[in-house]
Amino acid sequence: MTPKPLQISPSVLASDFAKLGAEITAITQAGADWIHLDVMDGQFVPNLTFGAPVIKAVRHASERYFDAHLMIETPDQLLADFANAGANGITVHLEACPHLDRTLSQIRSLGCKAGVAVNPHTPIDGLVHVLDRLDLILVMTVNPGFGGQSFIPAMCHKIAQVAEMIGERDIILQVDGGITATTAPSVIAAGATNLVAGSAIFGHQAGYAAAISELRASAV
Repeated sequence: MTPKPLQISPSVLASDFAKLGAEITAITQAGADWIHLDVMDGQFVPNLTFGAPVIKAVRHASERYFDAHLMIETPDQLLADFANAGANGITVHLEACPHLDRTLSQIRSLGCKAGVAVNPHTPIDGLVHVLDRLDLILVMTVNPGFGGQSFIPAMCHKIAQVAEMIGERDIILQVDGGITATTAPSVIAAGATNLVAGSAIFGHQAGYAAAISELRASAV
C-alpha cells in the first residue's frame, strides 16, 4: 500500500470561540487538511466545550473534513445529531463504549467515517475485533480534557503498536495531544499519519500558515 500522506488537523479547542467560524475559515485558508472538533461533556472529561448545534452553526465556514472527537460518556444517543450537524467523521472513545461494534456500525450507517480514540492508559487490545469497522484510530498523547498539555513520550511505543495492528488496512492513525514541530517527528516515525494540533497552531507567533507548514515539514 502506498504510504498515506501526512494530514494536519487543527483543533479548534485552542481557537477564539468568540469568532469560531472566522477561525475555521482562517485555518482552512492556511492549509489545514481537516478541522478537529473536540466535544467534551464535563463528565467523561472534566472540561465542557460545545455540541452539535455549534458544529452545525460553523459548518458553512469550511468545506474541509469535519472531524468530531466525542469525549462524552454516552455517545450513542447523540451520533445522529453530530452527523446531521455536518460531521464527516465521528470518533468515540473505547473507554465510553461497552458495545463498540454496534456504535461503529451506527456511525457508518449515518454516512460518517468511524473512529475510535484510546486514552494514554488504555490497552489497545480492545481494537482487535473491530478493525474492519474502523476508518480511524486516535491515540491520545495527553490525558484528554484540556488543551496545552505536554506530550507523553511513552505513547510513541503505543503508536507503533497501533501502526503494526493496522498493517495494510486503510485506517488513518491519528495522534492528539502536545503535538508541536518538536514532537511531531517522533510520532510520524512511529507511524502517525494525521496530526491534531491546537496550541501549536493557534498560538504560533508567525501565524497559522507558518505553523501548519512547520508541522508538515516534520515528515520530510
